[in-house]
Amino acid sequence: MRTLIVFILVGLGAQLVDGALGMAFGVTATTLLLFSGIAAAQASFAVHLAEVGTTLASGLSHWKFQNVDWKIVVRLGVPGAIGAFAGATFLSRLSTESATPWTTAILLVIGVYLLIRFGFGLGKAPALALDQEQRQKTGFLVPLGVVGGFVDASGGGGWGPITTSTLLSSGKTTPRRVIGSVSASEFLVSLAASIGFLLGLSDQLAEMGWIVLGLLAGGVLAAPIAAWLVTRISPIVLGTFVGGLLVITNLFKFSDIFEVHGAIVGIVLAAVAVLTVVLGVGAWRRTRADGKGSSADAGGSGVADASTIPEPALTEK
Repeated sequence: MRTLIVFILVGLGAQLVDGALGMAFGVTATTLLLFSGIAAAQASFAVHLAEVGTTLASGLSHWKFQNVDWKIVVRLGVPGAIGAFAGATFLSRLSTESATPWTTAILLVIGVYLLIRFGFGLGKAPALALDQEQRQKTGFLVPLGVVGGFVDASGGGGWGPITTSTLLSSGKTTPRRVIGSVSASEFLVSLAASIGFLLGLSDQLAEMGWIVLGLLAGGVLAAPIAAWLVTRISPIVLGTFVGGLLVITNLFKFSDIFEVHGAIVGIVLAAVAVLTVVLGVGAWRRTRADGKGSSADAGGSGVADASTIPEPALTEK
């Protein structure tokens, strides 16, 4: 029972981040599972099994609201599924000693990316109307999908930070259609990764039950809280602190893996914590400044123009 409660708390924490930020369920859940002592391959396996259901529901919801470009889904999702299957197979065949540093390194890089991107406000999405959209080239989507899928499966997450961010920064597709298309294609990625892990870790499937059940239960419990949280906390500020938390947690995991302890580790972790707070405060100030500017432009109505909303607030996992 105690173990199940831990997994529920992991799912709850990951869903709070994902529901309020729009991405990072996988990287948050995998980081917390690794920190709790779960092997890297098992952690990624459990996360992707849980995401098969959540991404299906998310994709159908976006389809209902006409947020899905099926051409993008096919040309991004199919290569993504191939990359995810390869990544799951690769991770399944690594020994526990080799897999954990690999996964931790990927999560650390994603944490640094989130910290820099949200902390410095990089990569804002241009405002587009549907009739201004341009065709995403197959030669651009295919390699993006393969890389995103491989990193997502072998690192326990990263599909959203890689694909959504890249597509938004290209400026060819409206943010809501990017979000919807990436969400729909993520079902293929999660399914392919789960199949890859199942082929490599079929003997451990029974052990996955409690982890997957805990993640799903925690996610369901956190969903309404996250929906409320997103109306109270700026996603840009939250993204900054989540990035910092991922960096600190995975740096600590690295120090434990390679048995590096002492004052140097403490100084590095403290420096990252201070940097996170500084960037978080800066992100909060930018958010307030943008809000005031939008209110003035709207004649004091307090309603922000959609074109002034920073892109990270619109990203999806």
